[in-house]
Amino acid sequence: MIDLKNVVKSYEEGIRAINGIDLHIDDGEFVFLVGPSGSGKTTIIKLLTAELKPTSGSVHVNGCELESIKKKKIPYLRRTLGVIFQDFRLIDNLTVYDNVAFAMRVIGASNRQIKKRVPYVLELVGLETKSRRLPHELSGGEQQRVAIARALINNPAMIIADEPTGNLDPQRSYEIMMLLEQINALGTTVMVVTHEKELVNRFTKRVVAINDGKVISDGMDGYYAYEE
Repeated sequence: MIDLKNVVKSYEEGIRAINGIDLHIDDGEFVFLVGPSGSGKTTIIKLLTAELKPTSGSVHVNGCELESIKKKKIPYLRRTLGVIFQDFRLIDNLTVYDNVAFAMRVIGASNRQIKKRVPYVLELVGLETKSRRLPHELSGGEQQRVAIARALINNPAMIIADEPTGNLDPQRSYEIMMLLEQINALGTTVMVVTHEKELVNRFTKRVVAINDGKVISDGMDGYYAYEE
């Protein structure tokens, strides 16, 4: 669960990136967070992952109070989140299998756990036949599927996808969104941060639109509430 109450985030330069946001996302929801460049989307992600602390207000994520969280607790928070990036961030010299397994090894999973979990997740994202390929041997869509598998591997409560289709063509973008929809149907909360209007319009989901650091609409038609 995510709960932001009257959140303000100002940077040292005096720039107020977030200006009194209230946002609640229940467990199991699928939400698009949309808005033009500079609207505050990236700052929200950094607040949710405890990369930043709010200047004021409260940020609660999966039972953690992030405005007062201690540094030693942050790794435990991040284990409840799977983050997917636009640029994939795969390790070039590791196979698909090892890229995904690496995320389990980081948290101390046993070889037995890895051997059981990785094939299951690769099958879930449709890459069971590509496990021994290197990233450069894959298409852009396949590389993004590896990134999704890596985000899923430790069974997070929530997936945060930051512009997950920004480097993909329309058909591959649609396939990735369908995959995220399937993951949500299995019970994982999904938040997709994007500025791609056409893609959002193909899915009937909750849309939270922000601009100038404020929520300007929240609902099924919120995406039309701002102009580029």
